[in-house]
Amino acid sequence: MAYLDWIDDKDLKQAVTQILEQAVAAKKEAKEDFSKNVTDPFSALFEIAGFEVSHDQWIVNEQIRKAQKTLQNHIGEFHQNILGCANGWTNMKTGSVFDLINRDRKILAELKNKYNTVSGGKLSTVYDDLENLVSPKSSMYKGYKGYYVVVIPKKPTRYDIPFTPSDKEVGKKRRVNENIREIDGASFYELVTGHKDALEDLFSILPQVILDCSKGKYKIKDKEKLKAFFDLAYHKK
Repeated sequence: MAYLDWIDDKDLKQAVTQILEQAVAAKKEAKEDFSKNVTDPFSALFEIAGFEVSHDQWIVNEQIRKAQKTLQNHIGEFHQNILGCANGWTNMKTGSVFDLINRDRKILAELKNKYNTVSGGKLSTVYDDLENLVSPKSSMYKGYKGYYVVVIPKKPTRYDIPFTPSDKEVGKKRRVNENIREIDGASFYELVTGHKDALEDLFSILPQVILDCSKGKYKIKDKEKLKAFFDLAYHKK
């Protein structure tokens, strides 16, 4: 039986294996860099005292923090890889002007993992990039809808609305264009797959996929507690 009915098992396992390898590499790099880089001794002293941890535990925590930051930079790429394997969708890979496209449905998307991935002052640039793709008569994407996708939104609500970020330089918002839109991750997964709970289904199956990809090495404990994080992010009850 397939893990999910909207993505091939091989593609899903490949995306999961890639992010697991990146996690291992990030942990190794953080450990190696820790011995090379200068550590703030004052910060270390007060953190050990204020957080009530031992010197050794502080070192472990600091390495995990740095590895976590590196890994988080790859999570958006993970979603891009997953969505790019859905029927009719193409992953444009790193370095392209945008991330995903469905030529039959005339949709293209720029995907970010979290609402604060792009600072407020640069959101207008995202808008301009999408407008330059879908609006000019000379563009091969004229008539497409361009989506700015925020996988983890600031508030746990679903939305698919015109994208109108503020431009601080001119002191006003970008004009409403129905073909330039902002959408949360759960809604975009539904748009891509046709399944309302596609993102939740993916999250729920990942512990098993991780276990299978690691040949039993990485067993996720406390799955229900981890599911609570998902419920908070997407207002599931």
